[in-house]
Amino acid sequence: MKLTFIGAGGVRTPLVIESVLAFQSRIPLTELCLMDIDSERLDLIRMVSEIRLKNVQPEFELVWTTNAEQAIKDSDFIVTTLRQGGIASRVIDEQVPLKYGVLGQETTGPGGFAMAMRTIPVVFDYLELIRELAPQAWLLNFTNPAGIITEAITRVAGYERAIGICDNPSAMERDIAAHFGVPLSHIFFEYYGLNHLGWMSGVYMEGKNLVREIIHEIKEEGVPWHWLPFHPDLIEALGVLPNEYLLFYYYTQRAVENLLKAGQSRAQQIQPFVDELYDSLKQIHDEGSDPARTLGAYEHYQDQRHSTYMTLETGEGHQEEEIEEEKDFMESAAEGYSGVMLRLIEALTQKGEAAKIILNVPNRGTLTDMADDDVVEVTCYVGDGLVRPFAMGRIPDHALGLMKRVKAYERLTIQAVVERSYSLAVKALALHPLIPSYETAKLILDDYIVQHGKHFPELC
Repeated sequence: MKLTFIGAGGVRTPLVIESVLAFQSRIPLTELCLMDIDSERLDLIRMVSEIRLKNVQPEFELVWTTNAEQAIKDSDFIVTTLRQGGIASRVIDEQVPLKYGVLGQETTGPGGFAMAMRTIPVVFDYLELIRELAPQAWLLNFTNPAGIITEAITRVAGYERAIGICDNPSAMERDIAAHFGVPLSHIFFEYYGLNHLGWMSGVYMEGKNLVREIIHEIKEEGVPWHWLPFHPDLIEALGVLPNEYLLFYYYTQRAVENLLKAGQSRAQQIQPFVDELYDSLKQIHDEGSDPARTLGAYEHYQDQRHSTYMTLETGEGHQEEEIEEEKDFMESAAEGYSGVMLRLIEALTQKGEAAKIILNVPNRGTLTDMADDDVVEVTCYVGDGLVRPFAMGRIPDHALGLMKRVKAYERLTIQAVVERSYSLAVKALALHPLIPSYETAKLILDDYIVQHGKHFPELC
């Protein structure tokens, strides 16, 4: 089995390789191919990876390449993890809306819109190569905004063997399992929504749904749990456990005010960390390999990034114990995006026990009031070559109303890219719940077109 990563010059790659090594006895892997168009960054990440893995012997061939055709050819699984325009484009994505008093965030609202507009054409180019060189491959999309990109692939491009992966719902699962002190396999989770817009409605142990018990405990404690940044009264009113990204919908004004007060968005916060990492690795590379300095630079970056997560948007700092928990999380070999990916691959390729994983897939009647070809984020059965979402039926109006509006925005965004339509792009933005008016949508779009330049599609 050949597993390929497109966009492997990113900072997650060393951790992904460690995850793959932890799973190598459980999946029939013969080749792991790591591809990126940026040869310098790929070499630097390779330097980090080889040092971190020097004491572990892979049972598969490890290939590093800048050649997309070589990477894709005969692959069984292809992972896309792209950022068209790099972190500089993410800064633009987040800063432009803040100028107009609108949330500036990577995947939610106009930031996610701009990223989708830049990214969908690039993904479609790779998809052409996949159809030619690996037509039976499973395409596992990590690229944000995961729901929109996955829907563009499945509904518009018609590539059926595509799945969107996000680790936020799985992180909720891990936190809940840890709270009860039981393995993940002992709990069945019911989850529904869109990517970065979802709710946990079921936490079943021994046939009993414990969601109400969890909500009651949060209410009794009177303070939010660190992984649920919502007031206990709001959680009680919802009757379900919201994904942390709903912070941007339930506390929109507060999030915008916090970002404006901080004077920077998340992209601006982490850009110095990223620049420092690659600059340090380049200096170490040019001066001759130094394993201790290399690992020190990489671990310093991880500490900086994860100790500042969500601090700007919430206006709160991390407690020291939470920083340590996040560090431990990053060091765990089978967590996060790569853990979800590898459990998925294991269940698809091995006969026997199936897995239950929260994924982004076409609805297929799972949520009664959503279209069959809408990509939704739901609990899925994965086993013996099949991925099928569990039926959820009707969902509460408070969730459905928000989902329907955001889904309409997502579909219009995809259509605007495909048709290269300025009017559809403005219409999509104006429809999003976080944008207050058509006039504001137009100002944001015009600003994006100017600032992104060649990275933004030409619209007419």
